[in-house]
Amino acid sequence: MHARPKRIAALLALAIALLVSVSGAASAAVTPRAAEGGTECALPQGTDDDVISVLGRICDRRESPQAPVEGADVTVEDEAGEVIGEATSGADGTFVIDLPGTVIDHLGKTYVVKIDEDSLPEDTSPDVLQRQVAINLDTDQSVTFPVGGAEAGTGFATQALQLTVGGIVFSVLLAMAALGLSMIFGTTGLTNFAHGELVTFGAIIAFAVDQLPGAIRIAGVNLTVVVAVFVAFVVSGAFGWVNDRALWAPLRRKGTGLIAMMIVSIGLSIFLRSIFQYFSGAQSRNYSQFSAVQPWEIGPLLITPKEVIVAVTGVLVLVGVSLLIQRTRLGKATRAVADNPALSSATGINVERVINLVWIGGAALAGLSGALLGLTQGFDYQIGFKLLLLIFAAVVLGGLGSIWGAMVGAFVVGLFTELSTLFVPAEFKFVGALLVLIIVLLIKPEGLLGKSQRVG
Repeated sequence: MHARPKRIAALLALAIALLVSVSGAASAAVTPRAAEGGTECALPQGTDDDVISVLGRICDRRESPQAPVEGADVTVEDEAGEVIGEATSGADGTFVIDLPGTVIDHLGKTYVVKIDEDSLPEDTSPDVLQRQVAINLDTDQSVTFPVGGAEAGTGFATQALQLTVGGIVFSVLLAMAALGLSMIFGTTGLTNFAHGELVTFGAIIAFAVDQLPGAIRIAGVNLTVVVAVFVAFVVSGAFGWVNDRALWAPLRRKGTGLIAMMIVSIGLSIFLRSIFQYFSGAQSRNYSQFSAVQPWEIGPLLITPKEVIVAVTGVLVLVGVSLLIQRTRLGKATRAVADNPALSSATGINVERVINLVWIGGAALAGLSGALLGLTQGFDYQIGFKLLLLIFAAVVLGGLGSIWGAMVGAFVVGLFTELSTLFVPAEFKFVGALLVLIIVLLIKPEGLLGKSQRVG
């Protein structure tokens, strides 16, 4: 009995130590570099200054290797449509456009990089006329414009496919966070408004490990980020255990009502967010690896290796958790506790132990989601808070307490959020997802895969 407080204190000390290392290691962030290998028509070298630059290339994909296109005029427009930078591609097909002002002026904004079709050779046409660049990091941004013959595909269809790829990656990460929230709600009935901070916690822990001195190499391969993400997954699970043992379990033993516990979770969310801001700062962060990577070109589509790795990892985790819940004794006990805690206890199931394990798993999933999300787009201390409404929307849309519903709801919300930018400004994309939630619940209040229940 006396060892339990010591274990809790040790885990809290470990979490705080990793958070402290974030602030000390922030200055070690790596400046983006050009892709290795020196390929033809490669992206230009990243700039080493305090200005955010748009790095680009224009290549003729009809030739092998791709040939650079010289003399193409490129502009960068802000959200109001005003041109804030312009350049002309050089002999190597590349261009660099420095964005005016300081880094802080651009963080959180979205710009449009456009190519002037009239400045291209007469027998060519760009696969896309423009690309959106979201400035979520304090690093240079890369874009490419592959061109082909005059019969090239339409820009709208290409943009829709590009957004679909991004939507799938985002949906997988949202599904992991939503699955964790759904598991905790299903077994405890708690509407946890601090779940977003579990997502942020994972991103911060991964960044802290990534920024430790040196690199972790196995057989000559730099696996620093891989190890950082794994550590974030494990430490986030331990953080979930601490959450339950130190706060939620005592409240359950005292018979605290769900409304009161929900209010406690709001206070916990504010407290943790303040702690994160104090230790990690308010600026956006990015991992040392993959800050600027060479994308794969599949026709007009651009897909980065990290997007593929993140999506595959997320899908494997979702499938693994689903099989765990459906096929194992622990999964069956979890479903029994979710259906009827009193009856489960009467049949010999240790309800408190099951709930504690669910907290570990739910927090680990949320932390993994945050770490992978930070890998794809960077993060700040509010990344989980910004996603919280979308996580709730996914869980409610799919059906409260349903693991399959949480995943289906996440994919509906994630894809709709990204594809809606085809028709509405990017700053309104979250509003559209919540509107879909309202419409679906008006038609099917129990959610897409939820079961109708009698209340009262």
